[in-house]
Formats: sequence, C-alpha cells, structure tokens
Amino acid sequence: MGRRWAPGICAVALLWLAAAAAGDPDPDELERAFPIVEPDYGHTKLRLSEQGLEAIRRIENPIAIVGVIGPYRSGKSFLLNQLLSLSCDKGFGVGHMRDTKTKGIWIWGKPVEMDVDGTKVSVLYLDTEGFESVGKSNVYDDRIFALATVLSSVLIYNLPETVREADISRLSFAVEIAEEFYGRHQGEEIAFEPAKLLWLIQRDFLQGKSVQQMVNEALQRVPNDNGNKYIDEVNQIRDSLAIMGNNSTAFSLPQPHLQRTKLCDMEDKELEPLYVTRREQLKQVVGSIIKPKFVQGKTLNGKEFVSFLQQILEALNKGEIPSTGSLVEIFNKAILERCLKVYKEKLEGLRLPVPVEKLQQIHEVANGEAKLLFDKQHFGKHHAVQSILKLEDEITKVYKNFLLANEYQSSKLCEARFSECEDQMDHLQVLKLPSMAKFNAGFFYCNRTFVMECVGPAKERYDHRMSKMLLKSRALFIKEYNNKLFNWLVTFALVMVVLGRFVIKFFLLEIAAWVMFIFLETYTRMFWSAESLYYNPAWHIIVSSWETIVYSPLLDLDRWAIPIALLLLFWLFYWRCFARRKRGSRSVLPLYKNSHKNSSRPRSD
Repeated sequence: MGRRWAPGICAVALLWLAAAAAGDPDPDELERAFPIVEPDYGHTKLRLSEQGLEAIRRIENPIAIVGVIGPYRSGKSFLLNQLLSLSCDKGFGVGHMRDTKTKGIWIWGKPVEMDVDGTKVSVLYLDTEGFESVGKSNVYDDRIFALATVLSSVLIYNLPETVREADISRLSFAVEIAEEFYGRHQGEEIAFEPAKLLWLIQRDFLQGKSVQQMVNEALQRVPNDNGNKYIDEVNQIRDSLAIMGNNSTAFSLPQPHLQRTKLCDMEDKELEPLYVTRREQLKQVVGSIIKPKFVQGKTLNGKEFVSFLQQILEALNKGEIPSTGSLVEIFNKAILERCLKVYKEKLEGLRLPVPVEKLQQIHEVANGEAKLLFDKQHFGKHHAVQSILKLEDEITKVYKNFLLANEYQSSKLCEARFSECEDQMDHLQVLKLPSMAKFNAGFFYCNRTFVMECVGPAKERYDHRMSKMLLKSRALFIKEYNNKLFNWLVTFALVMVVLGRFVIKFFLLEIAAWVMFIFLETYTRMFWSAESLYYNPAWHIIVSSWETIVYSPLLDLDRWAIPIALLLLFWLFYWRCFARRKRGSRSVLPLYKNSHKNSSRPRSD
C-alpha cells in the first residue's frame, strides 16, 4: 500500500517545490551571490541564468549597478565583499588557485537601498570573471567586459600596480563595442548613459604622483608631428575613452596584508590600518557617484533591467566580436570584407563587356547596398569615419579593376567583330560573279552586327575604325565592280556565240551574241571613255539586268554558279547525245537543217 502511494506523494512534493520556487524568494535566501550570466560549454559565448534573474525581477525601485572588472586573481571578489562588509564565507566566492573562481557574471542577491537625489534606489553589486585567465579566448573576455560596461552605473576598474596600455585598450574596446551593440539593437547611435568609471589602482606607493595624475597621464594624447601610424592608433584608443573620460575618477588602495592567501581569515584589526582607512573612503566615493541606470532617458526597475540585459546579451552573442586588440578597425575589418563581398557579387553578376553607363549604374547601386550594410553592422562612433573612408577606398579599387576588365573584354569583343567584318569585306571583294546587291547586303549585315554586338568603352574607338574600313572596302569594290562586270559580259557574249553555234545551233542566239561582243569591244572603246561608259543610261540598264540575274534573296548565283553550270552541261550533253537520237535527226531549232545532204556541193562554212 505504501509503495503504491509513493509515486503520488513524490509528484505532489515536486509540484509544491516548483510552486515555491516560482514565488518570491525568501529575503534570507537573497543574501548570497547569484549567477546572472554564465559561459556556454565552449566558453566563448554567454547565456542567461534564471536563478539570478528572478532575484532582480522582484526589485521595483530604480536599479543601480556597481560592477568590478579587471584581470583574474586581482582581488575583485574580495574587494566586493569589503564594499558590502561581508566575510568571504558569506559573500562572493574568493579563490586562490591559478584558475579563476568566478565564472561569467554574478550579483549579490540582496540590494543595498540608498537615497539618491531624493529617489530610493536599489544598488546591486556585480562581480565579473577576470580576463586573461588560462583556457579562454579573447572573444569571451571581450563579451564579459562589454556586458559589464553596459550594465554598470559605476564601473570599478580594478588594476594591480599601474595602468598598462593593454588595460586602456581593453577598456576602450569594451566601451565602444558595448555602446555599438545596444545602439545597433535599438537603431540609434547611443542608447544608454555611460557608467561612472572608477580607476582603482592597488599599490602601496606612487613615487610622488597621485593616482589621478598617473591615470590622466596614461590617457593623454601623445603628440604625433611625424604622423607615426602606431602613435595614431594609440591616440585613437585614448579618444575612444572620451565617452567615459569626463565621468572618470581615480583611487588608490594599498595592499591589505602581505599574506594575500589568508585575507579571508583575517579581521579588520589584523589588516593594514592604512588599507582599512582607504577602504572606508572608497565606500564613500562609490556611494557619492552612484546613480540609477538610465536607458533611453529613463530609469529601469527589476523587470526592465532584465529585459535590457536580454537584449544586450542577444546582440553580443550574434555579433562577430574580434579576439585581438582594442581597435575598432579590427572588428570593422570583417564587416568591410562582407560589404566588399556584397559589392563584388553585384558587379560580378554582370556579363562583361557592358556599356560604361550601365556599369556606372550598377556600381552606384552596389555601392549604396554595401554602405547600407556597413551602416547597419559597423560599430564605434570614433572610428566609423575611418572605416567608411577605407570602405570607399576599397570599393574604388574594385571598381577600377572592373573598369579595366570591362575595357579589356570590350576591346577583345570589338576586335573579334571587326576582324570578322574585315574578312567578310575581303571575301566580297573577290566574288566570282560581282554583285553590288550582294556586297550591299553583306555590308549592311556586317555593320548592323557590329553595332549590336560591339559594346563597352572600346565601341567608340572601333566605330571609327569600322567606318573607315567599310568606306574603303566600298570604294574599292565599286572601282573593281565595273571592270569585272564588263569582262564578264564579254566572256558571256563569247560563251553565247559558242553555244549558239555548236551546242544549241540557234542562229539568232549566235548573231545576238556576236552583236553584243562587237558592241562591247569596239563601239564602247571608240565612242565612250571608261568613265563615261559607267555613267551612261544604257550601262545602268545592263547593270540592273545583271544584278537581277546574279543575286536575289532567293538565289545567289555566285554561290550556285558552278553547280548550275554543271547541271546545264549535263543536260546539254544528255540532250545532245541521247535525246536527239530518240527523236531522230530533226533539230529542235532547225536553223541549220541539213538540206544540202542531197547535194554533192560541200559546205563552205
């Protein structure tokens, strides 16, 4: 019986526990650290932890965040415990091993209630995973750094000994990328109020300089009269800190004790008195600069802050954050390559050669798309102008390469069409049967084909060459045309004489052929000059008749002259040898009928 009820009792217990977990947490349970952001399995991206988010959602007052960032094993968790007046066993976990103790981002569950300018504010203290630890990529550190920078109202940069160039670079990168990601998500350039930056330098002596002087000197622009590229990059990093520069302050904190591994076991009376004094002063400084977190000009309660965190984390995980250096150009380099790829793909879709106007039009469209993509994905106010100039320079280089390629392809194509037309004109010059109509047909077809197919920047140059070549070919053809036609007519007359005399034996055909031959060889030479012959109306009638016979859209006699001549010879041979035998000796044209057979008188012809 008991075994039968056991599953039901367990189910009821689980439901009760789930309902209890869904309700408001017990205030005593909030006095501990909660993770709000954790690393994924690959330790490259971040994911939310509902356990800590529930502790934040319950807050109804405006929220302020005091975040601590810095290298791993620099005492961030111990510092937060000191600010909250908590011991190590009750506060944030403190580790002394080589691997970092804090993973991701943690908050202290119970907020500290403060009155800021007459407004009740709930202050949450935020601990971050230290950067430069073993087994992590710079990409992960950048995400942690950027997220802490965006979330915090007061950002404590915990640094041992001094301010290094790498520390400045990392903070610059975090500030710019955090600003850009939230601005990009909201579609605005700046969407959140920057945090108050507190440089906390942990060292015992400063060699005559205050910590504020040391920080100010580290952030000053370096003169660069010689235009050194490296110095320009360093100054760009310092310029990028302008967003927080007016809101920053510096504070020094001596070492609490020489035996750092035993700090959690010591009470205040065992610590260095100067450290205790400076620690209390640090609490006052932090309390004096705390303000609620402003986003889009308004404060955030617990639920709004969680929503804000979700938006930022989503943007951070989607973004391609660089893993080397702090310069914005390093991140924008990938964006530039992607924009150039979009530009190239647009132009590579063209089948070269194309008219210059069309290439210019496609260039403008592709250029606009590439810049629009860059505007959507780039980040960083201070270096965006340089990146845009670099993008324009790269696009100009690619466009020039396409112009050269288009010029080459255009010249190649136009040269091929020009050579084809030149060969065709040369072929028309040596027609077996000269025909002006055929020449003109080839002339216009060649010219039309060239005009349609020769495109691109070389077209104008080849148009001029084409016009000269065609005019020269036409002049040469006309010059030779009349001479060839005259010779062909003389040859035609002689052929007709032979046919009329020996083959067909048609006396009238023979007489007409002799008249034609005598006219061409004697009368034209005696009474007409070579030039006047070709301008005589009678010659025009002869030319028109010749053109009608030699060439028409249906029959090109120049192409079919030999086959037709062979067929005629075959027909004549057949008629001469076989058809006459079947019909007897009677001639079809009996002009030369053998009436003299009965006479013994021989023929004199």
